[in-house]
Amino acid sequence: MAKVNIKPLADRVLIEPLQAETKTASGIIIPDNAKEKPQKGTVVAVGPGTKDEKVTVKVGDTVLYGKYAGTELKFDGTDYLMMRESDILAIV
Repeated sequence: MAKVNIKPLADRVLIEPLQAETKTASGIIIPDNAKEKPQKGTVVAVGPGTKDEKVTVKVGDTVLYGKYAGTELKFDGTDYLMMRESDILAIV
């Protein structure tokens, strides 16, 4: 995980999604068009929170989030997701 020069505002969190599975447990290779969108990622940057609520996740946490949560963005050739902390379902 590289250092990123993006600082999220308020309760937003920057997440680097983990790669989608390329092989099933039984060894079958999954083609690109059949892969599901990953729902797990690593927190790369965290905003300061709002005046009413502090952010509970921290940099380095592995989190689960909704399939269509967040906004996709590309920075220095790496794909990221920017989402509100409330879109995160759990810390793994």
